[in-house]
Amino acid sequence: METLKIGLAGLGYWGPNLARNLDHLDGAELAWLCDLDEDQLESFAARFPDARRTSRFEDLLEDEELAAVAIATPVVTHFDLARQSLLAGKHVFVEKPLALSSVLSEQLVALAEERGLVLMPGHLLLYHPGVAKLKELVAQGDLGRLLYVYGNRQNLGQIRRDENALWSLGAHDLSVILHLVEEEPVEAWARGESFLNPGVEDVVFCYLRFPSGVVAHMHLSWLDPHKMRRMTVVGDRKMAVFDDMEPERKVTVYDKGTEQRAEPREWQTRTGDIAIPKVPNDEPLRLECEHFLNLLRGDGDRVAAARDGLAVVRALEQLQASLERERV
Repeated sequence: METLKIGLAGLGYWGPNLARNLDHLDGAELAWLCDLDEDQLESFAARFPDARRTSRFEDLLEDEELAAVAIATPVVTHFDLARQSLLAGKHVFVEKPLALSSVLSEQLVALAEERGLVLMPGHLLLYHPGVAKLKELVAQGDLGRLLYVYGNRQNLGQIRRDENALWSLGAHDLSVILHLVEEEPVEAWARGESFLNPGVEDVVFCYLRFPSGVVAHMHLSWLDPHKMRRMTVVGDRKMAVFDDMEPERKVTVYDKGTEQRAEPREWQTRTGDIAIPKVPNDEPLRLECEHFLNLLRGDGDRVAAARDGLAVVRALEQLQASLERERV
């Protein structure tokens, strides 16, 4: 099996995790590490001695043996670096979001399709075994007809200046919601407040409505006493909760719902068993990197993930427009 060489740009908050996983993939070689901070590059020399180091991104693009580039740089650079990589004939993994607008994201998708290259945004939660279990429950009809979904993504920190809670945190939950509903919203509104830095919302509340009638809600905040990473899915037969803060009970299925009596025609609640399905303990980032490598080898639609990522950016844009309309 041919070994595929991959270069990584960005060794900040998330880049080291990507480097660790890419370095251990069977059939892949972490060939380059790129960062503008020379001290940061030097600090990774002992951990990845076989990877060449550079502060010049063009070095990766000029390496004819390099098959792909993974980008974990600030969001504002995603479009430019991904576009340069695609134009150089490199497959691309880029952390979420694809770009800061749907117009730019569409350009990347079109370029990847035109050149037959992999373009994969890093929507990590889609590779979480707990989310896979949620998707299975919805797809197989175990929950009945899907009614609504809501996400809680809150913590105290990491406070950002370059993007608000919607773009920083909401991209995660949006990717899961769109994955479960399999539609794009026809209505989206958001309300938020900037308590710490002007114009950068620390807390955002979002509402989405889909063509099928399904609705969704998100509470996003880095200014909260609780650390929550939870997604609740309500069907007309059962309900399910994915809680990433639970060490073992990642998914819980509640046999709860409502039913209508024939006479008199009144609604009553129904409570049954609580089930905790077994969820594998595989690292989501490992699964994500393996999927990227499989795409490089020709297994699957090379741009499907990018189209899904584009849908996330479109939804983020709708919500951001709503935020801006409501700013006082």
